[in-house]
Amino acid sequence: MIHTSSHFRIGLAGLLFSTALSTSPSLSAADNMKRLDLGTNVTLELVSIPAGEFMMGSSPAEKAWATGIEGGAQPGTVRESYEGEQPRLMRVKDAFWMGRTEVSVGQFRHFVEETGYVSDAEKPGGETQVFNPEWNGYHLTTKAVHPWISMAGKSWRDPNWGFPNLDVYPVVCVSYNDMRAFCQWLTAKESKAGRLPAGMEYRLPTEAEWEYACRGGSKESQSFWWGNDIEAGQGRLNISSIDLLPGRDRTWPLAKVPWSDGFAFVSPVDHYGEQGRNGFGLADMCGGVWEFVLDHFDDKGGHEELHFENPEQRSVSRPVCKGGNYFDVPGNARCAVRLGIKNVTYSDSRDGFRVCLGVPRSVKP
Repeated sequence: MIHTSSHFRIGLAGLLFSTALSTSPSLSAADNMKRLDLGTNVTLELVSIPAGEFMMGSSPAEKAWATGIEGGAQPGTVRESYEGEQPRLMRVKDAFWMGRTEVSVGQFRHFVEETGYVSDAEKPGGETQVFNPEWNGYHLTTKAVHPWISMAGKSWRDPNWGFPNLDVYPVVCVSYNDMRAFCQWLTAKESKAGRLPAGMEYRLPTEAEWEYACRGGSKESQSFWWGNDIEAGQGRLNISSIDLLPGRDRTWPLAKVPWSDGFAFVSPVDHYGEQGRNGFGLADMCGGVWEFVLDHFDDKGGHEELHFENPEQRSVSRPVCKGGNYFDVPGNARCAVRLGIKNVTYSDSRDGFRVCLGVPRSVKP
């Protein structure tokens, strides 16, 4: 993933159900979950998120933990400053629905098969960031070698894992443009079927919506949706851990959690079940894959309202991503973590997204 600062990083459990979607926009406790029938036995599950308040960003103490021995994020960089100096009270004034999980390979495949869509990585001249199978370590004492390379001929269909890209995995190697195209297709599909609640659309969540949803209803400023202790995350997230890389006798280097989560790379969406879901019932909000949001990146911190590069043109050229990924150190999987992406065509085998059903938030190409 390539960021907007000078820092560069060359770097269906629960889905196979079929049930009718209620057309009511009610967010009552009796109707806090919807399953969209996309066709061919592929569904997409949504959970309701009420309007509310939360503390956005992180404290100096949280940043110090993230860059310390347990958090493992690189100290001395500006990365943690993107979270703001102190947590700020934010308000999400409109209720919305959020995908229970990240969009899966199977869901994205259905979209492509129905529309013929060609992702940015698959277009002439396209490429995407993927794992380098020849990588054998950082070699920091001589020449730093990163595990990720940009490759043509790779895409969401084949992210260069070295193992089959199953439909139950979160889709990766998709760009901001690709994600918005998926949401626009879903809006049109549900509208045509008469199942789209009035005054709502499918889109990426705003950054404030995403972090509010990630915190799971907590009004406290804490590192993870379950609290501040990374040890309490065992059985809850996919992160760099004690898992051997496929075909190798080593794990990812650098800081990691001291247990096996079962996966050196991606895990199936909602693999951890109830234990991996936060207070709103959302799965994989920390770790898994980075998730893009709708906003343009501001290196001074997130915004309550949708942030644009140019408000008059309502443009976004450098989207924000949130939540950490399967390869990352524990300090980069916190609720407050935020990074800027190079551009709207960039894609990476550590990046994915989840959908939001909410009031329209228009962004122009």
